[in-house]
Amino acid sequence: MLTSHHDNHQGSPTALLDDALDPTTHVLVVGAPGPRLERLTRTLRATGHDVTHAPPGEVDRRMGQAHPDAIVALDAPDGYAGPGGVTDHDTGLEVIREVRTAPAGRALPLLMVTATPEPADVVDMLRQGADDCIPEASDPVELSARIEAKLRRVPVPVESLLRDPRTGLYSQPHFLDELDRELQRPEAARHGGVLAVVGVAEMTTLEARLGPRVRREVAERLAGVAEQAGSFCDRLGWDDDGHLLMLLPGVDEETARRGLTKFAATVAGTRFIVADEHVRLTPAVGWLPLTGCAAGAETTAQALDAVQEALRHRDLRPVRYAPWMRGTPHRHRRPPLGTLIRPALSALSPVLALLLGVAVPFALYQQAYTLGWDLGSGMYWVVVGGLVLSAVLIVLECLFSLDATARPEEPGAPYPPASAVIAAYLPNEAATIVDTVESFLRLDYPDELEIVLAYNTPHPLPVEDTLREIAARDPRLVLLPVAGSTSKAQNINAAVTRVRGEFVGIFDADHHPAPTAFKDAWHWLSNGHDVVQGHCVIRNGESSRVAELVAVEFEAIYAVSHPGRTRLYGFGVFGGSNGFWRTDLLARTRMHGSMLTEDIDSTLRALGEGARFAVDRTLISRELAPTTLKALWNQRSRWAQGWLQVSLKHLWRGLRSPVFTVRQKLGLFVLLGWREVQPWLTLQILPILLYSAWKAGGFTHLDWAVPVCVLAVLFTLAAGPVQALFAWRLAVPELRSRRGWFWSYLLVSTVFYSHFKNMVARQAHLKEALGDRQWRVTPRAAAKAVAPR
Repeated sequence: MLTSHHDNHQGSPTALLDDALDPTTHVLVVGAPGPRLERLTRTLRATGHDVTHAPPGEVDRRMGQAHPDAIVALDAPDGYAGPGGVTDHDTGLEVIREVRTAPAGRALPLLMVTATPEPADVVDMLRQGADDCIPEASDPVELSARIEAKLRRVPVPVESLLRDPRTGLYSQPHFLDELDRELQRPEAARHGGVLAVVGVAEMTTLEARLGPRVRREVAERLAGVAEQAGSFCDRLGWDDDGHLLMLLPGVDEETARRGLTKFAATVAGTRFIVADEHVRLTPAVGWLPLTGCAAGAETTAQALDAVQEALRHRDLRPVRYAPWMRGTPHRHRRPPLGTLIRPALSALSPVLALLLGVAVPFALYQQAYTLGWDLGSGMYWVVVGGLVLSAVLIVLECLFSLDATARPEEPGAPYPPASAVIAAYLPNEAATIVDTVESFLRLDYPDELEIVLAYNTPHPLPVEDTLREIAARDPRLVLLPVAGSTSKAQNINAAVTRVRGEFVGIFDADHHPAPTAFKDAWHWLSNGHDVVQGHCVIRNGESSRVAELVAVEFEAIYAVSHPGRTRLYGFGVFGGSNGFWRTDLLARTRMHGSMLTEDIDSTLRALGEGARFAVDRTLISRELAPTTLKALWNQRSRWAQGWLQVSLKHLWRGLRSPVFTVRQKLGLFVLLGWREVQPWLTLQILPILLYSAWKAGGFTHLDWAVPVCVLAVLFTLAAGPVQALFAWRLAVPELRSRRGWFWSYLLVSTVFYSHFKNMVARQAHLKEALGDRQWRVTPRAAAKAVAPR
C-alpha cells in the first residue's frame, strides 16, 4: 500500500527528488474522494511535491486553473460510479482520454495507480495514453522514482515531435511547416528548390504480409540511402503511408533530376532488411519545383500525384508533376492543330519520304549548279563511299563472327537459384502461352529455377484457369498479373523485385529455350560478365514465305552480326528476349516503357555503367516469326523507330562518356549513327541519277561504264551473298539443312528486302518526327516447329 513515511536516509523519496526536482513540483492527483486519495496525497507531499486534487471529469478545468508538472490518477476500484454513471476501470480510461485531449495535457507525464493491476487493464491504459502504471501496493520510493524519470524525460506524442525518435525524420506536420517556411521566402532569395516524394511499389504487398510496421521501416531505409547522398537532400520527413518526403532547397531542376535518378537506382540495387526479411524495393519518385507553389500541403499532394504516375511504370525514372495528373478534364477545349494534322501526315509518310529524300535533294542540286556549285557530283562520291563502307562493315562482321569468343567450359561458381521472366500480353499470346510455360517447366537446371509469368490482360481469359491449374501442379510457376500494365517493360519491372534468383532470363511469350539454356548462361555470368544474349531461332519458318525469310534473316543477325560485332567493337547488346541478366543489375537498370525498343535502351544504360555484355550463338531459344508482310512491317517499323529513339538519346552521350574505349565508341557510332544515316544515303542514288541526267541532257548521254562506279556496285552487291553464305555456315542444324531458304533469301534480299527495310527505317524517322509512337502488337499464333531433315 502506498503510505507516507519520513525516513530521511539517502534512499528516501525526498532524497531521490531533491537531487533533480524543485521541491515545489506540482502534481495533480485525480481520483474520487476517499481513503485511497488521502493516502496517495500524503505520500506525494511527503516526497516534496505540491499536490492539488481534481475529481474525474474536472481534470481539464483544474489544469486550466494551475498547470501541473505531472498527473497521477487513481484507477477506480470495483463498485465506484463516476460522473455520468461510468464505473470501474472505464473511469480510469476516461481520465486518460480527458487528459490527452486537452491541449495542456498532451505532453504531461501521466501515471496511473491501480488497485488491481490486471495485465489486460494495464495494456488498455498504456494504449490509451498513460505513460506508466504502478500497483497501489508499491513502495513510495518506487512511485517517486517513476515520477522523477517521467519529469527528466518528459513524454511527448510522436506526432508532436520535430523528428521521429527512431528514424530521425521530420514528422509530416513539421515537414509541412518546414516546406511552408521555404515557400514563404521570396523567390529571388530561394534560388530554385524542389520537393520530392518517394513511394514504394511493393508497399501494399509488404504491409499485407508483414503488417503496418513496414511503413516506418521502409521510410527509414529510404532515408538512409538519401542521407548517403550528402548535400543532395536538405530535409527529410515521412508520412503515415510510408512515403519519404524530401525537401531540396536551392537546387535547380536538372541537378535535382540527376540526383533523384541516382537515388532511385541506388535504392533499386540494394537489398534491404524490412521486418527481418530481405526485400528489394522499387522507388517511385514524384517531384516538382517550388517555383510558383504557394502552400506546402497542396505542393505535397501534387508530388503524390506524380508518385502515382511513377508507380505505373516502375522504371525508376523520377516523374515531374504535370497538371493532367490531377485527372481534371479540360472542358470545351479544342484539340491542338497538330493532333488533327498528324494522322494525315503519318498516312502520307511514304510520299513525304520520297519528297524529302528525292525531290528536295534534286532541287537543291539543281539550284546549287546554277550558282556555280556542282554539289550533285560531290554527293555522288559520298554515296558511293557510303555504300562501300556499309559493305565493308558487313564483311568485317562476317569475318569476326568466325572466331567469336567461346562460352567458358566450366562455371566460375556453383549454380545459384535462377529465375525466368516471361513477359506476355495474353489476348495476343493466349494460343501459345501454355506451350511456352510447359517448355520452361522442362528445363534442366541443377539448382532452384522459378518461372515467373508476368502478364497483362484487359479482361479475364479462359487460359488463365489453365495457367492456375499448372501453377497448382508445379510450384515453380509463379503467375504475376500486372494490374494497369500496358507494356512489356512494365511487366518486367513488376517481376524483377519478385524474383528470387541470382540471375534472370528474360523471354517473350513465344520462346522455347533449349533445355540447358540457364546452365549455359551461368557459365558466362559466373566468369565476369553481367549480361549474355543468346541466339533466337525461328521455329515456324514453314508457316509462310515471310516466316521463311525472317528465319534466315535471324541467322544472319544472331549467328553472324551479333557475335561478329561483339568481337569487332568490344560490346554486345541485349535483344529483348533470350537474354540473361544478373538480377542486381537488372533491378538497377529496369526497362523504360516510353522507349519502343526498351531492350536496346537498357543495354546502353547498363553499358554506360560499365556492365559487360556477351553474345553466345550456341545459347538457343526458338520463337515465332511474323507470317504476313503487314505484321512484319509493323514489327520492323517499331524496331526502326525504337532504334532511332535510342540513337537520339544515347549516341552523343556515349561518345562523350569516359566509360567507353575508343574502339567501343567507334562501334557506337556505327550502331547508332551510321545505321540511321544509311537509309537516306542510299536513297540519294535517285536524285543524283536524275541530276546527272539533267546535267548531261538526258539518260542517253550518261556514261554507265565508269570503272570506279562499276567496282563499287559489284562490291556492294557482293556483301549480300557473303552475309548469306556466313549465315548458312553458322546457322543451327535444322535451318542449315534447308539450303533453298538461303538461296531464296539471297535473291529476295537483293531485289526487295533490303529496300523494304530501308523504306521502313525512313518512315520510322518521319513517324518519330511527327510524334506517332503507337505500339502495334505482333500477332502470335501456334505453329508447327521447323524440324531437321
